[in-house]
Amino acid sequence: MHYTQAGFRIPDISPAPGPTLALRILGPLEAVGTGGLTHRPRGPKVGKLLALLAVRAHDIVEVDTLVDELWDDAPPPTAVSTVRTHIYHLRQELERALGPGIARGVITTEATGYSLRTEPGMLDLETFTRLHAQGSAELRAGRRERALERLDAALGLWRGRTLADVAQGRVLAGHAARIDELRVRAQELRIEAAMGLGLHRELVPELRHLIAVDPLNEWLHARLIDALHRCGRRGDALRAFHDVRAVLAEELGLEPSADLRRLQHDILAGGSAA
Repeated sequence: MHYTQAGFRIPDISPAPGPTLALRILGPLEAVGTGGLTHRPRGPKVGKLLALLAVRAHDIVEVDTLVDELWDDAPPPTAVSTVRTHIYHLRQELERALGPGIARGVITTEATGYSLRTEPGMLDLETFTRLHAQGSAELRAGRRERALERLDAALGLWRGRTLADVAQGRVLAGHAARIDELRVRAQELRIEAAMGLGLHRELVPELRHLIAVDPLNEWLHARLIDALHRCGRRGDALRAFHDVRAVLAEELGLEPSADLRRLQHDILAGGSAA
């Protein structure tokens, strides 16, 4: 058993024995080899290439797309040959850092570009996506405890923003934004599952943390107000409503959403929070 951020316990979900090489992009970019040896690509362009291949694992990433990511609208005349050189250096780096043969066949050369070929459990993004989908399906089926297990395991893979240490061009930034949105959705589903299990008190610290990171997210504010109300903290719930009203007015010149106003009305009317 282990504890989630919200303080409640869930069973451990131990991963199956994984491949020798692991690639992590849910946070700083790194490759992990035998014995836990960690390697971070040297040079920003080599790191960008590995990152773009990883976010599009199993797809063929065309050379033109790689050139666009590395140089935007001003590629040098030698751009195509330079990409080939960077791919060569990337393969050599992985071989030297992680052991002979460990990276062989991972980055393949295709007719129009290159592809990252991963095994199950090799890329943290693929593991996250699988657990996220399982948790979502469990929640739709009404199995909240199992949903919570899967979603907590999925979110536990994150170590920071997607590719936090990679200087992203416009291609890579679009993929990173998509992946970060998946994390936000997983957090929402996890909160829904926990509230459905009556874990309102346990969620309050986590909701406050998420709001501190994303103070304009009205959905999170609504869940915090609801959680406080449901655990008998009406005064704190009303203060939380006034806090979000002030933030929205100051930052955006907006009034709270209908969902937030409904929650305030219910608290003031003394309605049941059950």
